[in-house]
Amino acid sequence: MTGKTAFETRYGFRRNEVLLGNWRESPFSRWSFQNVGELVPSAAVAAQPGSSEAPAQDFGGLLGEKVALAGGAETVAAFLARSDTDALTIMKRGKFVGDWFAPHMEFGARHIVFSISKSLTAIVAGTLEGEGIFDPQAPVSLYLPEAAGSAYGDARVRHVLDMSVSLDFEEAYLDPESAFARYRRAMLWNPGGGNESLATFLMTLQGLAEPHGRTFRYRSPNSDLLGILLERASGRRFADLMREKLWEPLGAVGDASVTVDTEGTARTAGGISVTPRDLARVGEMMRQGGTANGRRVVPEAWVRDTAETGGDAEAWRRGTMAFLFPRGRYRNKWYQTGAASGAVCGIGIHGQWLYVNPKAEMVIAKMSSQPVPVDDPLDLDMISFFEALSRMV
Repeated sequence: MTGKTAFETRYGFRRNEVLLGNWRESPFSRWSFQNVGELVPSAAVAAQPGSSEAPAQDFGGLLGEKVALAGGAETVAAFLARSDTDALTIMKRGKFVGDWFAPHMEFGARHIVFSISKSLTAIVAGTLEGEGIFDPQAPVSLYLPEAAGSAYGDARVRHVLDMSVSLDFEEAYLDPESAFARYRRAMLWNPGGGNESLATFLMTLQGLAEPHGRTFRYRSPNSDLLGILLERASGRRFADLMREKLWEPLGAVGDASVTVDTEGTARTAGGISVTPRDLARVGEMMRQGGTANGRRVVPEAWVRDTAETGGDAEAWRRGTMAFLFPRGRYRNKWYQTGAASGAVCGIGIHGQWLYVNPKAEMVIAKMSSQPVPVDDPLDLDMISFFEALSRMV
């Protein structure tokens, strides 16, 4: 037979064309971002047994409404298409008011959230801090003695949480010869992995001459290290911690997953997959000061520090991402926008966003398969888009 398979008809390519070497490339990412576990070993994070999701909420006429962006007025539908959106879910005052999905994604499907994984991992850290078994002011070496000799040997956990480790490493997403490519092999995200574990790789990283804590430097290895620190402090595997400390108390309905390396170490910097609604539930929990369904998930003081009062504005301004939020700060792997709305964000490459707007009482979860990892002009449009939606809904 020479006819198209059902898979090819839906996605535009055959399943056997999606490989470990191209799964983050367009058009294959339209499928692979929802099915990472078929390409990279993954650990399950189960939701409460018997959980069920309420029906999807139609966007109605909102898709035809126009928003003002840098290039001019654009309909919501046109922007969703231009930004390669796979799913968009909106909550208002704790209720789901809209669920939009691209033709290649079904309601209730999981999707990798890339670096929003960092924000989720930090919540787990906040719960352990609240229990008194994880100290953000402690030296990294307290939990990880083998960090001596690496960039982390004289760093504190706070530096890891706030991306202020003076780390000699570049996020060179598209350079196959870079240290970043070696990093991705260690996490089993690229072909040729398996000879070096993620933890082994992290312990080879070296520092810069500048002291820790001075400059915001977005370096993903910090967040994988955080997952290892949480395991050492608690004596538990990260997938179990996430289920016990976040997923079950949150009332998540769908199972989550996280990619792991050859030793089973979780890729807490970017390997978590969740459903759009469960991601929005995380944002709503943050908006509610750390509670979900009347249940305390993470201490209120931690949420206030993360979303309002903590973070070093000077360190943020010295970094390379200040153009996104000129009055912003970064705390516990969440972005404070500095906007009058008090909005905070979790952000992941290829267009993953969790936007929490306290003033508008709104949470927006956006999952995408943008062709390039980082698109600065589109990110600026994204912020304007979320602000516009907050006024419209």
